[in-house]
This record gives sequence, C-alpha cells and structure tokens, in this order.
Amino acid sequence: MKRILVTGGCGFIGSNFVRMALNKIKGIHITNLDALTYAGNLKNLIDFKDSANYAFVKGDIRDGKLVSTLIKDGRFDLVVNFAAESHVDRSILDPSDFISTNIAGTQTILNAAMTFQVPLFMQVSTDEVYGSLGPDGYFTEITPLAPNSPYSASKASADMLVRAYFHTYNYPTIITRCSNNYGPYQFPEKFIPLFVTNALENKPVPLYGDGKNVRDWIHVEDHCEALWTVAEKGKPGEVYNIGGNCERANVDIAREILRLVGKPDSMIQFVKDRPGHDRRYAIDNAKIIKELGCKPKWNFTDGLKSTIEWYKKNTAWWQEIKSGEYKNYYAKQYGK
Repeated sequence: MKRILVTGGCGFIGSNFVRMALNKIKGIHITNLDALTYAGNLKNLIDFKDSANYAFVKGDIRDGKLVSTLIKDGRFDLVVNFAAESHVDRSILDPSDFISTNIAGTQTILNAAMTFQVPLFMQVSTDEVYGSLGPDGYFTEITPLAPNSPYSASKASADMLVRAYFHTYNYPTIITRCSNNYGPYQFPEKFIPLFVTNALENKPVPLYGDGKNVRDWIHVEDHCEALWTVAEKGKPGEVYNIGGNCERANVDIAREILRLVGKPDSMIQFVKDRPGHDRRYAIDNAKIIKELGCKPKWNFTDGLKSTIEWYKKNTAWWQEIKSGEYKNYYAKQYGK
C-alpha cells in the first residue's frame, strides 16, 4: 500500500495515524481530506506541511463531485475513513450533522472508492455501536448493535452501509471498532484532555452522574498501530475490535489525573448525568490478537502520565483551541 487516502486526518485519531504512518512506513504517500470542522485542527500535522509524502485537501466527504474527482485521480491503494462528527453531547443537542456526515458522507466516499476500484476501504468505528454492558461481559465482533445516542446510531448506520457494500457488491471493506482513545492532540472537550486542562487552569472538572460509568481505554498510538496491522493483514468483510484491556471508572480516572497534576479531589464537580449515558463499555480483543498478532503496548498508568506531560508542554495548542483562536489560522490559510 503506497498511496493512501485518509479522511478526517486532522482530527485526534486521524492525525496520529497520519503521523505514525509517515514516520514509520517507507515509500508511502498520504492524502488527507478534511473539512476542518470544530475538532479538525490543521496544526496537528503542520510539521508535514512541506513533505513530498503528504498532501492536504480541504473538503467534505459529503461533496460527491470533489470526492469522486479526488479518488479517480488519486490511484489510491487504501481509503481509511476517520471522518465523523464524534462528540456524544453535541449529537444530543443536534443530531442533524451526525446523520449527514456520518451516514451520507460515508456512503458518498464508499461509493466513490468502489466506483474507481480502490482495493480496500477501511471504516474506523467505535465500540459505542454495541450499546451498554452490565457489570459483566464484553463486546465481541458478533455482539448485536444497540446504539443509545444519536452519535452511536449514526456510526452503527455507517457500519451497516460498509457491510452492505461488501455483501451486495463484493467490494473489499473492513470495519474496526475501538474503545475510548486517549493521548496527544485530543480535542480538549473530551473527557481526559478536558480534565487535564481544566486542572492545569485551576478550574473545576465536571463529572457526569455518580462518576461510576466504566470505559475501556487504549492509547491512540496503540490504536493507530492496530489500524495499520488490520490494513495490511485483515480479511475483507470482517470486523475487528480494538481494545486496551483497561477498564476504569470515570471517577477513578478523574482522581488519578488530579493526583498527577497535584490538585485536590475537591476540584471534581458532579453534574447532572447526560441523557442515555451508557454505563459500561468493555472490548473483547481476542480476535485481533489471535488472528493478526496485535496487542496494545501502552499500560494505562504510563500512558496517562505521558499524555498529561504532553498537555503541559503544549499549553499554547490547547489554549488556542479553548479560546477559539485556532479558527483564525484556518481563515488565513483559506481566506474565509
């Protein structure tokens, strides 16, 4: 795979994937298609701006003409679709962009990839499509989909389209579903970076409900390595769960973050729970380990410490986002 189209490559996971691939894999060229919506940050990949192995295209995956021209001319070996509206709270306030981008946008780029015979389309999805677990059990690749938020419903719908293109048209597709990511370049309204940056600014850290909701966490670098392994070794038509084998209650993570930045637990501010808040997610990643030999390398304690240090060293990056000033950079780049 020498020529890769990444959609949503200026977002958190997408930019980490692009960086990993360009730094570690010789002879590849990545084209990054991103609409630069609220969580897409052009500066995430500014160090590759002048690289001969990287090209950025500002555009929306819902733009059929742009997508078709790009894929027709690109002679890509692989499309990796990260592009999505992804914040659950925002989907509760207004689901419309989630339906449009995550479902219609996926169909648009999926159809173009099939039409112009890109050898493989990889859909980057989420464990949230499975719904909520009780105190026991794990999500496997055959767990029925039962999304509980507009965001997860839109991602489940996109997954079903990707599955349908494989079974109806025999077009090679793969779906990955990952647990919660953390690490550098994560938009600071998300749980871990929000708590870290608020604590660094001596602001309260808002925790939903009783704080006992449980998530399985994986470092973004482990996720990106797994994605590349799936692209190289995965079987078309399959789903691969990517998990970190690391369940933590939100309140425990909040306390650990405060401890690591030297702040008291009294900074935790319990707030009204959000509607439809899933109680527990946990990934069974036995399939990807057994079939593809892919295991996470980061343990959570070291990964969280490393993440906190990154946010300490990159204060300007997240302060610019929190203030909204990063949008001015886009205006200067694109004249609007």
